[in-house]
Amino acid sequence: MRAAPVYAAQDDVAESLRILLADDHAVLRAGMRRLLELDAMVIVAEADSGERAYPLYLEHLPDVVVLDLGMPGAGGLETLRRIVMRDADARVLVYSMHDRAGFAVQALRAGARGYVTKACPPEELVAAVRVVARGGMHLSADLAQRLALKAVHEAQDPADVLSPREFEIFRLLADGLELDDIARRLNLSAKTVANHQSLLKHKLGISTATELVRLALRHGVIDR
Repeated sequence: MRAAPVYAAQDDVAESLRILLADDHAVLRAGMRRLLELDAMVIVAEADSGERAYPLYLEHLPDVVVLDLGMPGAGGLETLRRIVMRDADARVLVYSMHDRAGFAVQALRAGARGYVTKACPPEELVAAVRVVARGGMHLSADLAQRLALKAVHEAQDPADVLSPREFEIFRLLADGLELDDIARRLNLSAKTVANHQSLLKHKLGISTATELVRLALRHGVIDR
């Protein structure tokens, strides 16, 4: 159990919150570091991949992880899943360019405490970090609206029926990766990935790779 983060008694501004930044874009990390440090937060570590973020989390046990989903290698969703499996109390805020409701649904299912898109104003990221550090949940306004509208869509969204791991495999398959490549990225056996592939196709009611790609495009899982 980590100690509760400390806050200023007068104005409720976070003091000495310890933050791990995980994003593969160095310029963006520098901007986030500057923004959060101006709000009296401490960046204890930075990672440019999921493979780097996971051991850094175990080493530093930060108050909040600010995590991108689109990192190379295992990716943010798998990294999130690993962190939460190791520490159920982990407070992870996803900060992502993906603004589709399906990505937010999957991140929250995997254990994220919040989801903010990179299109949001900088002050919303600061506010979200504070909320998540206190144990609350935060969704950026644009995503909250999309989630509210999501229920009226007739087409079945893969995010509604797939587990976080199945969704990540679905995304990588749609992006053109072979089973062996996916297995290496997610540290799984090729047989396990193949089993997940069969199960997710059954859940989605598809049978071919072309159908899989079309479904991913329709729901904004990939861009072409």
